[in-house]
Amino acid sequence: MNILKVLTDKRRKGNLGEDAAARFLTKNGYRILDRGFVGNHSEIDIVASCEKTTVFVEVKTRSVGSQSPMEPRPASAVTPEKQRKIISAARIFMKKRRLETRMRFDIIEVLLERVNDKEEVKDIRHLISTFDLNTAYDKAHYFGKY
Repeated sequence: MNILKVLTDKRRKGNLGEDAAARFLTKNGYRILDRGFVGNHSEIDIVASCEKTTVFVEVKTRSVGSQSPMEPRPASAVTPEKQRKIISAARIFMKKRRLETRMRFDIIEVLLERVNDKEEVKDIRHLISTFDLNTAYDKAHYFGKY
């Protein structure tokens, strides 16, 4: 059984956020190429194209009421390890589709709020080109101090 198909509360929120992010991208001129692409044991939430660039989008959804003012932004959950996995899956996507366009890696933060006992989208933040092949460094090859 595919664990992503089990509809937990976290997965339900994630689906709500990914749907909102896809609508946001489409409304802003992007063409959705794929959703939930899995390659090399990693999922890419949304793959889109815009201006001869293939855009790989990681969507992070959070409920507003559950965050304290000191809690980090949802995008901070996209760690270097997660970035490397997304990049690896993106390379597989490009090869399978035989695409030779530029690649870009974005994060979309979707903030939900509870309205009349139902969660609705409060805000969407599109963070463009948030990481690349160079910033998703491998700690084993990083020689700076931690």
